[in-house]
Amino acid sequence: MAESTRLVDLVQADIDAFLDERQPLLASIGGDLSPFIDFSRDLLRGGKRFRALFCYWGWQAVTGQSTSSDVITESTPPSDLSAVVGAASALEIFHAAALVHDDIMDNSDTRRGLASAHKRFESLHDEGEWTGEAQSFGQSAALLLGDLLLGWSDELFDAGTRRLASTEARDAARFEFNRMRTEVTLGQYLDVLEERSWQSYPEPELLSRAHRVIVYKSAKYSIEAPLAIGAALGGGSAEQVIALRDFGLPLGIAYQLRDDLLGVFGDPETTGKPAGDDLREGKRTVLIALARTKLPTNATSLLDELLGDADLSAQQISMLQASIRNSGAVEHVERIIDHNVKLAVAAITDSPISGAARHQLVQLADTVIKRSA
Repeated sequence: MAESTRLVDLVQADIDAFLDERQPLLASIGGDLSPFIDFSRDLLRGGKRFRALFCYWGWQAVTGQSTSSDVITESTPPSDLSAVVGAASALEIFHAAALVHDDIMDNSDTRRGLASAHKRFESLHDEGEWTGEAQSFGQSAALLLGDLLLGWSDELFDAGTRRLASTEARDAARFEFNRMRTEVTLGQYLDVLEERSWQSYPEPELLSRAHRVIVYKSAKYSIEAPLAIGAALGGGSAEQVIALRDFGLPLGIAYQLRDDLLGVFGDPETTGKPAGDDLREGKRTVLIALARTKLPTNATSLLDELLGDADLSAQQISMLQASIRNSGAVEHVERIIDHNVKLAVAAITDSPISGAARHQLVQLADTVIKRSA
C-alpha cells in the first residue's frame, strides 16, 4: 500500500500548492475573502481520497507503469505522473464542491467532524452581528464557495492534463470528466426529487428509483468515473476501460450502500456526522425502501411520518434504528453489498489490466466496503 500512500501525499501537496497559488488573488481583492481559502483548506485536508486512488489505479491498470505494488517506479515519466496527480487532485476538489452543495441541500450541520461550510459562514454573520438572517447569508456564501471549488477543479484538471504528450488521451479524459459532472449533478437532483416526490409513485417502483439515485449520485462518480478518467489518461483500450467500468459500477453501488448504512447506524465519533443523520434528512435510500417492504403497516406508517423530521429526538432515532434493523433490511443490504463486490472482482479477474493494479483494486474494494466512516 506504500504506492497508494505516496499518491495520497502527492495529491495533498498538489492541492495545497494550488490553494497557495490562489490565495494572493483573493487577498488582493480583500481580507474578508480569507474564509474561502481557509474553509477550502479544512475541507480538503485529509479524507479517504478514494476518487484520487481510483483515478491513479485506473491509469496504472492500462499503462502497467508500476511493476510492483510497493513503489511508484523511477521509470514512470514525470509528466505523465504529474498529469495523473493533477487529475486526481481535481477530482478531490470537485468532491469538496459537491459536499458543500450537498450539505446546503440536506441542511447538514457537520462535515468530517467540523461545522459544514454554510454553518461556518452563519457563524461569521453571528459573530459580526451583521444585518439580515444568518441562515440566508450562510447558505448563499456556501453556495458561492461550492461554485468556486467547481471552477477550481476545472482549472486544476486542465493544468494537469496539459502535461500529457497525447492530445487524444487529454481529450478522452476531459470527456470522462465532463460526463461525470453531468451525471452527479443529475443524480443529486434525483436524490432531492425522491425525498419530496416518493408518494407520487407506486410502491413497487420505490426500490428501483432509490437504486437509480445510488448509481448516478454516487456509484459512477465515486469509483467508475475516476477509474475511467485514469484509464483515459493512460490511453486505455476499449476492452480495458470496459473491464474497469464493470468493476467500478458494482463497487460504487456497494460503496454507497455502505454509506447508507453508516448514515443511519454510524458512530458519530467516527463518521463526523450526528447519529441517524439520514433519518433526519429524510433520505429515501435502498435501505429505507427495503425496510418499508418488510415492516408491518403500522410501523411503515410511523417510519413515513418521522422520516425527514429535522427535530427527531435521540429516542425517536433509536426507535427508528431498531425498527429498520428488526425488519431484516440491514441484512438484505449487506447481502446486496457482498453480491456487488463479487461482481466487481469478477470483472477484473481475467481482464487485460496490469497485475499490480488488479491487486490494488481488489484491496481497495475490501477497504471500501469495510469502512466505518
